[in-house]
Amino acid sequence: MLSLDTALSFFTVALLLGFTPGPDNLFVLMQSVSRGCRAGLIVMLGLCAGLCVHTAAVALGLAAVFAASPGAFVVLKLVGAAYLLYLAWQAWRAPAEALGSQAAQPAASARSLFLKGIVMNLTNPKVVLFFLAFLPQFVEPSAGPVGVQIVLLGALFVLSTLLAFGSIALLAGVLGERLLRSARAQTVLNRLAAAVFAGLAVRLLATSR
Repeated sequence: MLSLDTALSFFTVALLLGFTPGPDNLFVLMQSVSRGCRAGLIVMLGLCAGLCVHTAAVALGLAAVFAASPGAFVVLKLVGAAYLLYLAWQAWRAPAEALGSQAAQPAASARSLFLKGIVMNLTNPKVVLFFLAFLPQFVEPSAGPVGVQIVLLGALFVLSTLLAFGSIALLAGVLGERLLRSARAQTVLNRLAAAVFAGLAVRLLATSR
C-alpha cells in the first residue's frame, strides 16, 4: 500500500500537471468555451476514461511493450494527428447556434463528446510514455504489489485530472455562455478551436520518442 506521504506528493504533482497547458486541457478549454460547460465536463470524463486505460496498460506491462516499438509509436502518432485535423475541420465548418440549443444537447451528442475525449487521450502516444515514466517513480517495492500501487497512483491521477479539468471547464463555461449569445462571437470561437486543434496536430506530428 502507498504511504500517505507518497500519495500526497504524487497527487500534488499530478494536480499541478493538470493545470499545465497541454493537448487535453486545451481540448477541454475550447469545448467549454465554444459549446458550454456541460460539453467540457463530458469531454473531461472521456479523457479520464482514457487515463484509466493507460493506467491498466502500465500495470499490465503493455505500455513497456509499446514503448519498445518505434513502429507503434509512429502509427499512433499519425492516427492521433489525423483525428485532431478531423476535429479542426469539424470546428471550422460548425455553424453558430443559439445558447439555448447548447444547453439541451441530446444524449447522442453527449456520447459523441465522451468518445472524443477517449479517442483524444488514447491516440496521444506521449500519454502512454508519460505514464510509463511518471507512475513508477512513486512506486515503493517494499510497500506491496507493484501492480496494485500503479492502479492506486492511476486513480489519484484521474482524481487530480477531474479537479483540474473540471475547474477549467467551469471557468471557461462561464465565459463561453456570454460569448455564445453572439453568433459572430461563436463563429470566431469555432475558428479559434479549429486553429487550436490543427496546431495540436502539428505539434503531435513533430514529437519524437
